[in-house]
Amino acid sequence: MSERDVFEYALLRVVPRVERGECFNAGVLVYCRARSFVAARTHLDEDKLRALDPDADVAGVRAALRAVEGVCAGGEAAGQAAGDDAGRRFRWLIAPRSTVVQPGPVHTGLTGDPRAEAERLLDLLVR
Repeated sequence: MSERDVFEYALLRVVPRVERGECFNAGVLVYCRARSFVAARTHLDEDKLRALDPDADVAGVRAALRAVEGVCAGGEAAGQAAGDDAGRRFRWLIAPRSTVVQPGPVHTGLTGDPRAEAERLLDLLVR
């Protein structure tokens, strides 16, 4: 059996009308401290978005999801978080906020490949 490490993950939820509280999953954040790994994988279901809010700003939601991916990627795409380590970027992204794209609660698990785990969780919990 290959070595497995603890990882944390949180779902990214789209809440088109914050006052109503209706949401659906549109991505996953994965963090593995032992491997200094943080990543976001996203998938926006436009039909779900429009079902909850026919007037939703689809481009704005896509931009918010891309911004999360950028912070995870680091470098210039991370903006002010560019100099932060993977853990700080993950903690910043999972902080509660009242916006259209919100993080859910953090869960933990074991994985031998956090990159593959991100894809698996996206398929299992989002698509």
